Amino acid sequence: MIVSDATLEKLGFARIRQALAERSASFLGTERALALRPDLTQADIKAAWQRTEEAVTGSELSLGGVEDIRSHIERIHDGNLLEGSELLQIAHTMDAAGTIKRAIVTSERPALSELASQMSSFDGALRLVREQLDQDGNVRDDATPKLRDIRRRLNPLRNRIRERMQQLLQTYSSSVQDAIVTIRRDRYVIPVVSSAQSKVPGIILDTSDSGATVFIEPQAVVPMNNELALLEFEERDEVRRILIALGQRLVFEPGLEQTLEILAELDFIAASARLVKDWRLAKPEFNDDGQFFLPDARHPLIENCVPNSIELNEDKRLLIITGPNAGGKTVLIKTLGLATLMAHSGLFVATSSKKPPSLPFVKQVLTDIGDEQSIEASLSTYAGHLVNLRSIVEQADENVLVLIDELGSGTDPAEGAALSQVILEEVLSKNARGLVTTHLAPLKVFASETNGVLNAAMSFDVESLRPRYQLIVGQPGRSYALAIAERLGLPEHILNRATDLLGDESEKLESLLETLEKQRRQLQAQVDASALARDEAMKEAEVLRTQIARLREKESDVLAAAAERADEMLQDTLQRAKELKRTATSNPQQRSQALEEIQALRRTAKKQAAPKQTKVPGERFEPGAVVKVESYGAEGPIVEVRGDMLVVQLGLLKVEVAKRDVKLKKQPQARQKQSSAATFSGPALLDKELNIRGERVEQGLEKVRDYILEAHSLKVKSVRILHGKGTGTLRDAVRNYLKDDKRVERFEDAVPYEGGHGVTVAYLRQ
Repeated sequence: MIVSDATLEKLGFARIRQALAERSASFLGTERALALRPDLTQADIKAAWQRTEEAVTGSELSLGGVEDIRSHIERIHDGNLLEGSELLQIAHTMDAAGTIKRAIVTSERPALSELASQMSSFDGALRLVREQLDQDGNVRDDATPKLRDIRRRLNPLRNRIRERMQQLLQTYSSSVQDAIVTIRRDRYVIPVVSSAQSKVPGIILDTSDSGATVFIEPQAVVPMNNELALLEFEERDEVRRILIALGQRLVFEPGLEQTLEILAELDFIAASARLVKDWRLAKPEFNDDGQFFLPDARHPLIENCVPNSIELNEDKRLLIITGPNAGGKTVLIKTLGLATLMAHSGLFVATSSKKPPSLPFVKQVLTDIGDEQSIEASLSTYAGHLVNLRSIVEQADENVLVLIDELGSGTDPAEGAALSQVILEEVLSKNARGLVTTHLAPLKVFASETNGVLNAAMSFDVESLRPRYQLIVGQPGRSYALAIAERLGLPEHILNRATDLLGDESEKLESLLETLEKQRRQLQAQVDASALARDEAMKEAEVLRTQIARLREKESDVLAAAAERADEMLQDTLQRAKELKRTATSNPQQRSQALEEIQALRRTAKKQAAPKQTKVPGERFEPGAVVKVESYGAEGPIVEVRGDMLVVQLGLLKVEVAKRDVKLKKQPQARQKQSSAATFSGPALLDKELNIRGERVEQGLEKVRDYILEAHSLKVKSVRILHGKGTGTLRDAVRNYLKDDKRVERFEDAVPYEGGHGVTVAYLRQ
C-alpha cells in the first residue's frame, strides 16, 4: 500500500505503533513495532493474521530471557573484548531462542512453527560457554589446560606469601603500624611507622595520606611477589584470549542475525495478540469484489466509542455523510481509514467478531482531512484542500480508498458545491471507494439522484441538544441550526425571518428530512421492542442456568466431603508410618518387620487414596520444586517466588512466569506437607532422590542418615542426594558422612546434564 506519512499521522497510526511497543517484551519487539508500516504484500498480511490468531487462541508467547545483544555483537565485530557477563547475555539470548523455538514447534501452531523453525540452534556454542564460564560470567579454572595449571600454582603461592608476611609482622612488631597484610600496586606489603622504616628491609611502594605510615614490600617476599606478578600476568593474558575466542565463536554462529530478526517478529506477534485481547479486535479477511464490510466498527483510540457498521460495495461506492458539527462524522471516516491501515499492516481491526470484517486489498489511501493552511507556502485553507483534491482526482481508481472531510468548506457555498460535485463525479467514474463528509445541501441532492452514491447522516437528539454518534444510512442529515436555535430560546420573529430567507425549496427539504427522521424513529421503536422481548427470554434462560449451577454446587459439596474423609484416612496412615519409621531407626531387632509394615502401608494407602481423591489440593510453589513451563516446553526448578510470579531456571536461562502458566512436576522432598522432622515422603515407593538443598548441615545429615538406612534395608542399589552447589559446605558434609557409612560402597558426582557437582550419587552395598 502507498500511503503518505501525513496520512498516517492524520489517521492516528503512530498511536497504534506506540500501543504495540508498550505491549512488547523486548527492545527488539519495541523497535519492530515502532517501524510498522502498511506496506506488506497480500500473502504476508494473511500470514501475519494467521500467526496472530494462533498467538491469541493458544498459550501466550513468552520471550523471557531475550535481550538486545546487537551492541555486544557490533563491539566484537569491531575487535573489542567483552567481559564474561556480557558474553553470558549473548549466550542467554541464544539459549532463550532455542527454548522458544522448541516450545513453538511442538505447540501444533503451523504458522508460528513455520516462522520459528527458521531460527538457528546454537547447542555447540552454548556448550562451550557452559564449559568455560560460570553462572556469574567468570572464566572457569578448567576452561583450558593452561589456565588450570596457572591457577593451580597461584593459590598456593598466595598462601605462602601471606604466611611469610605474618611471620614478618611478628618479627617487626615494634615497627609495624597495624598488624595486617595489605596490597599496594598488586604486591603484598606491610604498614610500617614512618620513623621506623629503616628497621624493615624492603621496598617502599606507597605512603598513607597523612605520611605517618609507609607500605613496605619486605625484601624476603620480593622474589615470591615477582613470581606472583608473572603468574597473574599469564592468567590475565589467558583469560583475555579465552574471552576473545569465545566472543568470536558466539557472534559468528551461522543464523544469529536471522534469529534475532525472528525473535523481534515473534515479540511483535505477541504484542499484536495482547492488543487483540485488550481492544477486542477481530480478524479481517480480504475479498475480490471491492467490498468494505466493517460490522460495529469502532475507533480503537477513542474510549467508549459508539460502534457503527460501515459498508461500501459496487452499488454503494461513495457514502455522503451529513449532519451537525461534533456529531462524529470525522471520527467515522478515520475509523474506516485506520481499520484499513491496521489490516494492511497485518493487524486485527476494531470491529465485531460475530461477522468477520472484510475489505479489499487497497493499493493506496488518499485523504483530505483537517486544515491544510500554510502561511509559508501561501496556501489558504481552501487552497490547501484543493491541492489534496487534485491529487485524489489524479490518482483515484478501483484500488484506492478515498476519505474526504468537510468537502466544499472554506469558500462560497454555491461555488464550493458545484466544484465538489464535479470532483465526486470524477472519483465515482474511476470506481474508487470512499467516505465523504459535508454540510452542503446540493451534495445531498446529488447523492440521492446518482447511482453508486448514497446519503448517510449522523443522528442528533434535538431535545437534549446532544449527538448520538450513530450512523443512519439511506437518508441525508439535517444541520439542525434552526431547531437548535429554537431550543435555545431565540425570539420567534428571528426564527420566522430566517425561515423566509431560506426560501421554499430549503424549507421543503428540511421538512422532508424531518418526516424521514420521524419514520426512522418509529421503526427503531419497533426494533427496540423486539430486542426487549428477546432480552426477557434470555433472562428466563439465565434463571434456569442458575438453578442448574446450584444443583451442581451441592454435588460438589458431597464430593468435597468424601475427599476430606479420604484425607483424614491418609493422615492416620502417615502417622502410623512415622511411628514405624521411628521403631526401625531406634530398635535394630524390629527394623526388618517395621520396614515391611511401612511398605505394606504405602501400598494400601495408595490403593485407597488414589481412586477416591476428587478434590485436588492447591499446588505449593516453593523454591526447589520442579515445574514444567508450557510456553517453553521445558522443565526446571523454582529459584524464587514473587507473589503470583515464579522465577524458574531453564538451563542457562532464568525466566519469570505466572503460576497459572506452569505445571507442578515435583515438590522439594524436604518441604512436603508432612512435618520437616519426618523423612517419610508419603504412601508411595521410595523416591530415588533426596532433596536437602537449603537445609542446615545437621538437619540435612539427619535426613541422609535415615534415607540411607531405609534404602539399604529395601535393597536399593543406588540413590541420588540433591544438595546443590552453593558454597560446598553441605556437599562436603554429606560426602564425609557417606565416606564413613559402611552401608555405602562408593559415591560420585552426577553427570553434568543431571546435576553435576550439585548432586551426589551413592551406590549401596547389597
